[in-house]
Amino acid sequence: MPEAILLPPLRCPPLRLRSRESGVRARPSGLCRLPTADVRQDKPPTTNTSMVPKTESSKTERGTTFIVGECFYRQESALGRDLGVLSAALYKRSRGALSVLDAMCGCGVRSLRYLTQSDADFVWANDANDDSRRTILENLSQEVREVEGRRRWVVTHSDANRLMVERYLNSDYFDLIDIDSFGSDSSFLRSAFAALKLDGLLYLTSTDGYSSGGHRPQHSLASYGAYVRPMPYSNEVGLRMLVGGAVREAAALGFQISPLFSYYSYHGPVFRVMLQVSRGQPLEHGHYGFISYCTRCGNSRAFSWKDLGKMFCICSKNEVSHSLVVSGPLWTGPLHNADHIRDLLSLADQWGWTNAGVEGKNLDKLLRQMHDESDPRLPFGYIKLDEVASRAKVNSPPLKVMMDVLHQEGYAVSRSHIRSNAIKTNCPMTMCVQIAQRIKNDEFLTF
Repeated sequence: MPEAILLPPLRCPPLRLRSRESGVRARPSGLCRLPTADVRQDKPPTTNTSMVPKTESSKTERGTTFIVGECFYRQESALGRDLGVLSAALYKRSRGALSVLDAMCGCGVRSLRYLTQSDADFVWANDANDDSRRTILENLSQEVREVEGRRRWVVTHSDANRLMVERYLNSDYFDLIDIDSFGSDSSFLRSAFAALKLDGLLYLTSTDGYSSGGHRPQHSLASYGAYVRPMPYSNEVGLRMLVGGAVREAAALGFQISPLFSYYSYHGPVFRVMLQVSRGQPLEHGHYGFISYCTRCGNSRAFSWKDLGKMFCICSKNEVSHSLVVSGPLWTGPLHNADHIRDLLSLADQWGWTNAGVEGKNLDKLLRQMHDESDPRLPFGYIKLDEVASRAKVNSPPLKVMMDVLHQEGYAVSRSHIRSNAIKTNCPMTMCVQIAQRIKNDEFLTF
């Protein structure tokens, strides 16, 4: 069995980003030199599962067999791993090379899937808990350790921040960094940006549902720089809080970020966002500001920094409104990139992942809903039909009927992947209430 490669101790000076005016970071010779062959396949590479025989203790994800041992593992998170693997594979196809840092790898299943399914040239699997060493090594040993003298994977047990700073100081950058953290630990954001190539991918995680629900505003302020208060679409706020925290750290280093997708799952809960990092004028897009929800009329609205001190709801006739609840600063822009979602769905179809039982149906449904949510006309937040019914004093209208009527009235509308009985629409709450009342009176022809 291969031994783990442990890094020697290194005293890290304070992190300072050097100039990257060339626009592209060249990878020096050394530990993670990558081949540049562009392997295009219609099916994901198969894993050599003979080294990990299927037993009662083994698991399988998308044809990849692995063991969990005593490591933390959540089967429900497989869909999030699917999205990461698909995004990594698309990156490899477009760039011709893929190096991955799995900074908190657990049992190593993500690292293994990046190797076997995304066709990564190199994966660095790290987990601070060295008790997981044997499990990670046994899983990754299904793949050859070296190809033509170049290592395909290594295993370390370092603090994630320390490791990323060391890689930065060695000018050793990654195409994709996956940080599957717990809670709302955002201390790694700056070191992650430092260790990432320009135009690389950063896959972030939060499991802090209390802060996204507005129950710990001081905590969200400390972690993500956002004072979050209770809002009816708190789970979307959790995604925007996570992206917003990354926007703040990226701007301090002269970078821009663009969300490729944002995924919420109720188990945990888990908030995951895939970000692409590029050089650009910080915050020039204007999607970093404040969001409001009016408890009186139910309408939501975004405010920019220049609107501070002038926030009001239209129901208060341009006067200061005590019914206005404001959170921020948060990411107020799109949560998904429509082209990227379309490419994810196409690749998942090619690999046969969207028609493989319940898992396939769930992935297909999720990606299609994300694509619908990518409509640029749709604002932040979602509207729960139960709230519409409560304000209209009627029974909750069927979701499909409500969507059909909104389309007839010329509004943009989609389902929300975050909440089943909710819609995303540019129709104000006040108008949704009127439409629900008219639906009750059969004033619309629906199909």
